[in-house]
Amino acid sequence: MENLALIDSFSEFKDDKLIDRVTLMAILEDVFRNALKKKFGSDDNFDIIINPDKGDMEIWRRRVIVADDDLDLENEEITLTEARKIEPDFEIGEEVSEEVKLIDLGRRAILALRQNLISKIHEHDNTNLYKQFKDLIGEIYTAEVHHVRPRVVILIDDEGNEIVLPKEKQIPSDFFRKGDNVRGIIENVELKGNKPQIIMSRTSEKFLEKLFEQEIPEVFDGLIMVKKVVRIPGEKAKVAVDSYDDRIDPVGACVGMKGSRIHGIVRELGNENIDVINYTTNIQLYITRALSPAKVSSIKINEETKRAEVFLKLEEVSKAIGRGGHNIKLAGLLTGYELDVIREGNVAEEEDDVELTEFSDEIDGWIIDEFAKIGLDTARSILKQDVDDLVRRTDLEEETILDVMRILKEEFNT
Repeated sequence: MENLALIDSFSEFKDDKLIDRVTLMAILEDVFRNALKKKFGSDDNFDIIINPDKGDMEIWRRRVIVADDDLDLENEEITLTEARKIEPDFEIGEEVSEEVKLIDLGRRAILALRQNLISKIHEHDNTNLYKQFKDLIGEIYTAEVHHVRPRVVILIDDEGNEIVLPKEKQIPSDFFRKGDNVRGIIENVELKGNKPQIIMSRTSEKFLEKLFEQEIPEVFDGLIMVKKVVRIPGEKAKVAVDSYDDRIDPVGACVGMKGSRIHGIVRELGNENIDVINYTTNIQLYITRALSPAKVSSIKINEETKRAEVFLKLEEVSKAIGRGGHNIKLAGLLTGYELDVIREGNVAEEEDDVELTEFSDEIDGWIIDEFAKIGLDTARSILKQDVDDLVRRTDLEEETILDVMRILKEEFNT
């Protein structure tokens, strides 16, 4: 039967894509009706019977018999002479049903039918894929590295779907090889033409939040709530957690004994330093906790401008600011306040202290900037530091630090 080749091609898609029976029949009927409209101008008088299980189909054309001298025949009409070739006892006014063979549509139409069928099934598949991954936005997903490119990593999941992990969505320390399994969240699904592009992210705050849900049973069960997450991917993150049950210590439960529970999350994020703090509606206490490990002396809050002056002893300033300014930046993002650090110290020393920028003729600007990143912007604040500690906390060589200290000591003749 000439219909079989077309039905066979359809069955290939049915087996691969697992299209349900109803959708399958609707796609086929739609394809054939479009072909009939092109051939006959209308499909209103055609009946299409499809049996996908048997790989069979029939197309029947219904026409009303008219006199032979009716020269202006419509699609729905057939002359008496032509009708009697089908059945000799037909009369004018009766309805004739005649099976249409695919071969009657012409070879070119049959090829177009097949192409249209393939296109419709792909379109259906893409629509389903788009809906499937739209529902997964914000959820953790695992896929395998298929191809590594300079600006993007192409992943393939177990169903053969392609997922894109752009460079800017990767943690700076990420390094992938073909065959590696990668975890991230589905961040977005975009339509590129008719094809959905699935975007994964490992830098999103949502990824860290979902890792807490996945790795910490109390978070998964809703006993502990992750109130807010802020992060500088691959460097540092702060996570505020809370519990309605006073018997549960949310920070202790999340971190675990000697960090056992959070260790897997830290490793997944390329050894990102994660501070877990107790959430509170007391903004002064919240800011104090957010600036950990620094010990805050006092805080002056301006609710209108959403700014807070944080007073710290000199030795606590660098801890509050953190390496590269990460700690104070994340504390500000977590609390929603712009934080200004105010140093406390010996009044006499502060009065004769000198801003580091005053030494710009002797100390390079980039070196001054390195000290400023960890909260050291005056001569005395640097002289109070241990050299080995400065080497660890900055990107400066020991020789450079010693040279700076020599210049600063000369200022105070110490």
